Amino acid sequence: MSVPRRPLPGWAEIAVLPLVNIALAFVTVGVIVRIIGVDPLQALRLLVVGALGSSESIGYTLYYTTNFIFTGLAVAVAFHGGLFNIGGEGQAYIGGLGCGLAILALDRLLPAWLMIPLAIIAAALFGAAWAAVPAWLQAWRGSHIVITTIMFNFLASALMVYLMVNVLIAPGSMTPQSRTFTAAGKLPSMHELLAGLGIQVAPSALNLSIVLAVLCCVGVWVFLWHTPWGYALRTMGHNPEAAIYAGTNLRRTIMLAMCLSGGLAGFVGVNELMGVHQRIVLDFPAGYGFAGIAVALMGRSHPLGIALAALLFGALQQGGAELAFEIPTINREMVVVIQGLIILFSGALVNLPRPWLQWLFSFASPRSGEAPRLTGRRGHES
Repeated sequence: MSVPRRPLPGWAEIAVLPLVNIALAFVTVGVIVRIIGVDPLQALRLLVVGALGSSESIGYTLYYTTNFIFTGLAVAVAFHGGLFNIGGEGQAYIGGLGCGLAILALDRLLPAWLMIPLAIIAAALFGAAWAAVPAWLQAWRGSHIVITTIMFNFLASALMVYLMVNVLIAPGSMTPQSRTFTAAGKLPSMHELLAGLGIQVAPSALNLSIVLAVLCCVGVWVFLWHTPWGYALRTMGHNPEAAIYAGTNLRRTIMLAMCLSGGLAGFVGVNELMGVHQRIVLDFPAGYGFAGIAVALMGRSHPLGIALAALLFGALQQGGAELAFEIPTINREMVVVIQGLIILFSGALVNLPRPWLQWLFSFASPRSGEAPRLTGRRGHES
């Protein structure tokens, strides 16, 4: 007699299913790597060493992870409200613009302890304002949020090009970038902070914004699951009719969800401009807004899952660069293929291993209260 399949436990849904999907993606990548004549185990070793083999590698992995956390949380907050925010790239762009404008205006007047919080707030406000327009169009005009947020990505890119070429370019500069921020507008690097504590690590791009990313994870968790506003937002995402019946104002909740989403995406500008470039430059989002969709999907839109998925994508970003350097046959496009396969198995094919896992869990833990069948003669007579 076959064992009936039951739904996966909650912990297996969050942890086991994504791990199986990742394993399937890496097996597929291994087959592709073998076809092009590279030893998959050697490629995997180089990938891991490139991401975690030294303090410098770990620093860059965590630096990439920070950006993926911001954009993954941005997508997740909107998704919990039933909104598919594709505009993280543009919101990160405009958030960085707000951050940079605040610093350019005030870094020569204010000390760092005041300038840094103001710049972070400006990044959140500008990102939220850029997301508020598609939110308003969805809430009051019925425009589809996917279409409008995609369009706003292109608008943000065009706006930044115009501003950097014609308005914000540093005097005498031949490249479209602003002047360098003063010390008041720069986030401390983690290797500098650790050196002050007597811990010596190699210099990297990792900076204090990773602490902001951790705080955002905790804040999103508290907001979504421990506040009435978060409950109303999740109710709207699950069942808008029930949310209306419970007294939720859907228009206001849509605005709240998208503004929070845009503010979180805007923090990418904090990491990139205040922590690394220390000036406004073009193209600093570098695709993080789109990758945040995959991070949120893989992390099941939960802050802990998003942090783990962001760490994986950060390791792929850093380890992939090392892999492309060591093995010329594997170029950056192959690393993109690896990321794409992980997105494929974590998105479109997310339910592929579900029947096998349901069967396995049902077999390992039979239904409670169900008496075992006796197949011997004594059992038949009873």
